Amino acid sequence: EKVSESDRFGKHEFGQTLLLACRLIEAGVHFVTVRLRPAEFDFDTHSNNFSKLRTLLPPFDRGLSALLGRLSERGRLDSTSLFVTGEFGRTPRVNGGGGRDHWARAMCALLAGGDIRGGRVAGASDETASAPSGDPFSPDDLAASFFRNTGIDPKTEFQTNVGRPVTLVRNGDPIESLFA
Repeated sequence: EKVSESDRFGKHEFGQTLLLACRLIEAGVHFVTVRLRPAEFDFDTHSNNFSKLRTLLPPFDRGLSALLGRLSERGRLDSTSLFVTGEFGRTPRVNGGGGRDHWARAMCALLAGGDIRGGRVAGASDETASAPSGDPFSPDDLAASFFRNTGIDPKTEFQTNVGRPVTLVRNGDPIESLFA
């Protein structure tokens, strides 16, 4: 691997982990998970939100951009499904410590690759980013979209060891506007 390729992803654990993820995908690994470690990328910004994000976002953006770029350049993006999300959103109002707390009513996620059409936004929030506006999407809808993009029917039913049927995504439907 060229040093410049390593530099492209960023000389930090997250960037180098994304580079490793690319290498694994290129080697034929079918499922790779990359998780941000709080020790390096602590997005739990209950205080000093804005100053923390000025530090956190540039290397995150650099690494993610490099990942998408490399997968595209090497012809892997069409066969790779990328899902970037956290477990909740952040409060629309800044708290007394200059931070944002946990907020379950509105959040965002990024889906890319496979049959996902680039450059699209699905869904919207109200004028204060407090809640979805219009027809909201659920976490199950996101999961159904992810599974569809990987070629797995989200309504696939499995049997537990005691014969109980379990549906992969019971209440969600793929977000059709995301797909080509």
